[in-house]
Amino acid sequence: MNRQTYLAKNDEVKQDWYQIDATDLVMGRLSAKLATILMGKHKPIYTPHHDTGDFIVVTNANKLKITGEKADNKFFRRFSGYPSGQTVRSYSWMIENQPELLLERSVRRMLPKNKLGQQMLKKLKVYAGESHPHQAQQPKPLSM
Repeated sequence: MNRQTYLAKNDEVKQDWYQIDATDLVMGRLSAKLATILMGKHKPIYTPHHDTGDFIVVTNANKLKITGEKADNKFFRRFSGYPSGQTVRSYSWMIENQPELLLERSVRRMLPKNKLGQQMLKKLKVYAGESHPHQAQQPKPLSM
């Protein structure tokens, strides 16, 4: 019986491409699933200090659902450092104008807060519409 923990090597990791249609999906549940796939926790060769995750292409991000009253009661705040330099945007404004940024920020907060997490986030490609420039990678459809 082998009692040693398996650690993935760089040449053993195979990264696939997946495509998800975000139409009528709840943003939080989708973000949690995306973070799991980006980290590679859905694979049996998951290793915490290696990037074993897959690439994900998300389309129709402008058709995400936000449950409850969060669309009007939650805000993104930015501050430039200058007087009256605070910008406040509601979730409903973000869904209409910058849906890609809304989903990316949601997923980013669920990934590790280090360089490996930044590398994982680069494998997430989010698009507001139906089309995307990653047809050459032949992404497999992934249902939620």
